[in-house]
Amino acid sequence: MSTTVIRTDEAAQGRKPKTDGVDFDAICIGAGFAGLAVLHHLGTLGLSVRVFDRASDVGGTWAWNRYPGAATDSESYYYCLTFSKELLQEWKWTKRYPGREETQNYLRFIADRCDMWPNIQLNTEIVEARYLADRACWQVDTAGGESFTCKYFISGMGMISEPVIPKINGMKDFKGPLFHSSRWPQQHLDYAGKRVGIIGAGATTVQMLPVVAETAASVTVFQRTPNYVLPAMQQDMTPEWDRSIKQNYDDIVAKCRKHVFGMAFDSPVGRNAVDTPAEERQRIFEEKWTGSFRWVFETFDDLLSSPEANRMAADFIGAKMRERVKDPVLAEKLTPSFDDYPLFAKRPPLDHGYLEAFNRDNVQLVDIKNAEPLVEIIETGVRTTKGDYDFDIIVLATGFKAYTGALEAFPIRGSSGQTLQEKWRAQSESIMGVCVSDFPNMFVITGPQAPFANLPTSIEQNVIWITRCIDKMEREGFDVFEPRREAEQAWSAQTADIHGQTLMAQGDKVNSWMMGANREDKPARVLIYFGGAGLYYDTLDKSADGGFPELEFKRRGD
Repeated sequence: MSTTVIRTDEAAQGRKPKTDGVDFDAICIGAGFAGLAVLHHLGTLGLSVRVFDRASDVGGTWAWNRYPGAATDSESYYYCLTFSKELLQEWKWTKRYPGREETQNYLRFIADRCDMWPNIQLNTEIVEARYLADRACWQVDTAGGESFTCKYFISGMGMISEPVIPKINGMKDFKGPLFHSSRWPQQHLDYAGKRVGIIGAGATTVQMLPVVAETAASVTVFQRTPNYVLPAMQQDMTPEWDRSIKQNYDDIVAKCRKHVFGMAFDSPVGRNAVDTPAEERQRIFEEKWTGSFRWVFETFDDLLSSPEANRMAADFIGAKMRERVKDPVLAEKLTPSFDDYPLFAKRPPLDHGYLEAFNRDNVQLVDIKNAEPLVEIIETGVRTTKGDYDFDIIVLATGFKAYTGALEAFPIRGSSGQTLQEKWRAQSESIMGVCVSDFPNMFVITGPQAPFANLPTSIEQNVIWITRCIDKMEREGFDVFEPRREAEQAWSAQTADIHGQTLMAQGDKVNSWMMGANREDKPARVLIYFGGAGLYYDTLDKSADGGFPELEFKRRGD
């Protein structure tokens, strides 16, 4: 491996802030993909940047989600940062879907090769951030009692980083380990030979169950809503495949930039399921059943817009799922139908042996929505309306406070003193998911009302927009930008209008985190821009090319 350090300017460390009276030009919270992208791109402007993270290592979600089987659902070769062609050629993935360790190693590689470590402060929890209007800067306070100031405050905390902890009576009474899956104990947790209960049956459980079931005495999954489970079809990265990817990286990056979900997929432009003869439609469905989300996006254009086409897709997936579960009664419990909810009203997980795990004698499913609701947690396990289940370990695989949770976990106070949590009590509005009115000089990477897409692609497009905005501020001598309330209202209205035209709008009836409907503390709301990631990226470019009309730029003397 090359040892050349890739820097974006001559003074990688030791920069002084360009703005007088602050500690850093920019502070970013979160040392995952977003934080590293900020360090690179703002480094091209010669700015002083400090990235804080409460974790003990870089990685973001990959530093926290240590549960067995944790892996990406995007294919490795486009689940990466693309700012350096040299690094794209240098790094070698080993799997189609890398596990947590490999993904975190990749982010360490980026930090190493770009000499980012001096600008990253780990093991540091932020407890408050507030805008100081009289100084036109932000103050950021840590749990350790430190305070830092900056001109630009950036959230890189991620859209799925703050867990949902359900309110189940008796959780403190359980005598064994009980924890959320995203807070899996970093010390070795020996579940071999143990009785394990998993509350929740979403993407985390789909990945976790096959691994835990191999050595646990028993695993019981408490399911509220079944999922459309698509095949992952994991593969090793061969030298030939790696070579082909690296020869075509420019095209791969371009595909991600244009795709509706930010992925390197081809599009069946003009081919609709409802217009295709049944035999031909079945042939295409079968031909594309080769793993990943490609099946949804490379078969027909109308699967997510036409109820009739969506039902066809749901029926096909359901039939495939039933084939893999031996017990037909259990297969029905695990398989949703269009009448339950449309495909993609909940985010479908990729399967690495989940369905087959239910063919094991030591795995059972409890339907807590229809058959036996969960009542409470007791000293020895879980109590439902039909009886008690004894466990040694209970895992809460209950999802995340998507898009807004991390931004509401500690007070972030804008120019009026109002916190984001207070502002978003009824609706979580933003400007393109990157700015919020009444919060000057603050950026959010993949915030509410940004697309749900391949995250590294969206993160880089957001950071490029942020960098161009800051570049304008610095070149033209502005001290403050104020996000315009009317621009926020217009984007929120557009997002809601598009959402209402899609089948995703039904996500609230199945507690989809994509609608925030999995939270007990808030009403469901439109959290995602479903106009297509490619169109969204074009909108960001149009905004930057037009001088950021969504923002009002000011000098302190104005």
